[in-house]
Amino acid sequence: MHLRVPTAAVLTITAAAVLALAGCSTDAGWPETRPAPAAIGAPAPGFVPATTPAPESTISPTPGSWSGVTAPAGYRVVLLTVGDDAPTATLVAAIEDWASETRADLRVVHADDDMIDGIVRAMDLNPDLIISAGDALVDPLATVTANHLDRQFLVVGAELAEPTENVTAVDWTGAAYRGEGLGTASAYDPASFTAERSAAAVRAGVAAVLTGLRGIVLWID
Repeated sequence: MHLRVPTAAVLTITAAAVLALAGCSTDAGWPETRPAPAAIGAPAPGFVPATTPAPESTISPTPGSWSGVTAPAGYRVVLLTVGDDAPTATLVAAIEDWASETRADLRVVHADDDMIDGIVRAMDLNPDLIISAGDALVDPLATVTANHLDRQFLVVGAELAEPTENVTAVDWTGAAYRGEGLGTASAYDPASFTAERSAAAVRAGVAAVLTGLRGIVLWID
């Protein structure tokens, strides 16, 4: 005897399976915060300065010195993004590619409607790390992050003017938007947001967070 499953039920099961496999496109969070996962691997010489960098300082790691560090599979990451300009789209693609490559557990929060609310929603998901893409998020992040030191943030392609210990940034010549009335750097160049540079920025930033090199700006030029 053949059992017929109603078409609607099949569609429901299929949709659920697709969502489970996608993983990176929902606002569903994790049940609770957890201790920071350990990095896999170690950076090469030239990544960590000889002397401990002061908070808010800028360091210039040797190109590629971060390549030996990766996040463990299942690393909980929220991509917090706003805007659809070309630089932001390139950063978003780089973050998604990195997450797929490392098998990070990625969630995406689009904060276009209300950026403060978007940051709060990202924190409420209980991630290990929140990565932001989009210059418009800089000032809202400056407002929120200092009051939530238990949350780790990585800003890619921009930086906070006065970051707290939980905010790490990666910048380069052509990027470096700092907000707070400081505006866009005179050398700002959208063409500098290449796929290669954006990928390097994500990897360098995550390596810094995982190895405890936080609250600073990494300059990757």
